[in-house]
Order: sequence, then structure tokens, then C-alpha cells
Amino acid sequence: MFILYAVGFIAALLLAVLLTPFVKQFAIFVGAVDAPNERKVHSRIMPRLGGIAIFVAFAGGFFAISPAFDAINANTAWGLLLGGAIIAITGALDDRFELSPKWKMLGIVAAACVIVAFDMRVSFINIPFVGTTHALEWLSIPLTIFWIVGVTNAINLIDGLDGLAAGVSAIAVSTIMVLAIMMGNVTVILLSAVILGSIIGFLFFNFHPARIFMGDSGALFLGFCIATLSILGFKQATLVSFVIPLLIIAVPFSDTIFAIIRRKVNNKSWTAADKGHLHHCLLQLGFSHRNTVLLMYGVSLFFGLMAILLSQAALWVTVIVVIVLLFVVTITAELIGVIHKKKRPVLTFVRWLIQVK
Repeated sequence: MFILYAVGFIAALLLAVLLTPFVKQFAIFVGAVDAPNERKVHSRIMPRLGGIAIFVAFAGGFFAISPAFDAINANTAWGLLLGGAIIAITGALDDRFELSPKWKMLGIVAAACVIVAFDMRVSFINIPFVGTTHALEWLSIPLTIFWIVGVTNAINLIDGLDGLAAGVSAIAVSTIMVLAIMMGNVTVILLSAVILGSIIGFLFFNFHPARIFMGDSGALFLGFCIATLSILGFKQATLVSFVIPLLIIAVPFSDTIFAIIRRKVNNKSWTAADKGHLHHCLLQLGFSHRNTVLLMYGVSLFFGLMAILLSQAALWVTVIVVIVLLFVVTITAELIGVIHKKKRPVLTFVRWLIQVK
């Protein structure tokens, strides 16, 4: 099987490297470009549609491993390809025509429905410390769709710096692949290898200074893949299997949660764009473009390693570690101003406790 993993990875990587320059020229030709403005950090017009290269490379790697479909769940593989095609097309249309949020959401939900239709969903929930397991039945459908929509948008939100979303996604997919190897999940290993190859091939052109942006066609596709792969690896919603995927996407997930809170505090629409994301705050603190991206890679890698370690830990260890991580993440977010530049309730409470003592 190792040879098939390598074939899928290398085929996708080479295709991404070969296709990206052509996609760049095509994006310029059709006018799918990203113009600079006060909210964006780039200073020149950049071609988008990089996600098309990622998706086509994934599709090529997918067919390269098709001989292994007897050994894996072929239904799962085809579901991911079909849903991925819908999401990539939705993103490509947005890259060119700037779709309204409702039309983008419709495309994401449609892709999520494909996953559900191919019977990939969270099926059970386990009550921690009690040990009872309950079938989710019809609830599995909205929960699965909600998860896919949430993760897809989370990856899209961090796509603000050269190579950021691609690198963070590569780390997330690598983590999922390691966990799949530990569990012997051949289907997830193969699909992860192909997706990882397509990301790394594209990253050659997307890392700072970028020559092309992945656009929504790439960010939405990668978020969709990460969400689906995590469902395949953790279909039963125990506490541990619920926490592990969240740790894998901790950087985009926390940035999304803080963005929602920040916009609520500032009386803005939760869909309103701003410059308060984690990468914006790090730039404002004086980090260079490249160092900001590398720092966020490092944080993503840390959480990926934590996900791998906690997958083997006792339940009580997981609970304690997660509580500590939540506290540290919240304090850090308040210190660098991700939530609000002046309002820091948790820090204020901690200082009050210290003074009381």
C-alpha cells in the first residue's frame, strides 16, 4: 500500500507544479484577479483561481490511485471528488464574479449534502464519563452539514497572507493522515496523501512572495476536504473524537470564533470583513509577512502534535489539557488584540484574582 500512497502523493504534487503556471495565466486572461485595498496586505494585482490547480491535481492523483479502490471505500472517494468539484466550482465563480454570501453558502451546503448522500456523517454520540452511546439518527444530517460549513468557512477566513491557508491546511491534512495511519484507516490515508501532494505542489507558487493566490476556489476546497476527512476518521462523537478534529484546525477555528465575538462586541455583522484576524494582529505587532506565516505554521504544528498525543491519552488527561489550552489561547488572543484592543475581560479577572491573593 505504501507504493500507492507515494503514487497518489507524487502524482498530485507534480500535477500541481505543472498546472499552476497555466492557471495563473488563465486567471489573468479571464480577469479573476485580486486588487489591493485598505483591508488587504498585498500591494499589486494578483491572479486568483489557484484552487483550480489544487483541485485538478487532486483529481489526477485520485485517478492515479484508482487501482486501490477495491481495497478502500470507493463510495467515500467518489463522494469526496464530487463534493469537491461542486465546492471548487463555487469558489472559482466567486473568484471571478464575487458571489454574494448566500450563493457561496448555497454551494457549500450543496457539497456538504453530497457527503451526507454518500453516507459520510457523524453517526453516534458517546456521553463522557457515563459510557452510553446514542445513535444520532436524523440529527446526524444537520450536524454533519454544520461541521462541513463551519470548517470550510474557517479555512477561508485565514486565507489572508501568502501561503497561510495552504500551509495550515497541509499541516491539518498531515495530522489527519498520521492519525489514520495509527488507526489503520487506509481510505483516509490515501485521500490525505493525494490532497497533501496537491497542496505542497501549489505552495511552491503561493508561499511569500506569492505568484498566485488560491482564492476561494482553493480555500473552500481545502476546508471542505479537511472537514470531510475528519468525519471519516472520527465518525463517532465521543469527547475525544470531538476534541481531536478541533485541535487539528485550532488556528482557523479559534480565529473564526474570535472574529464572531469581535464583530458582536463592535456591533458589526458577523459576515463583515475586518483587519482584526490573528495574522493582521501579528503584522501590527511588527512581525514580517513571512515570519507571521511561519509563526502560524508553528502554532498549527503544535496543535497537530497535541491532537496526535491526546488521541492516545486518558479521558481525564484530555479534559485537563483542553481546559488549559482554552485558557492560554484566550489570554493570548486578548494580549494581541484579536478580540478587542481595549476590552480584556479574562486578563482583567486574572489580575483581580492576583490582587485578592
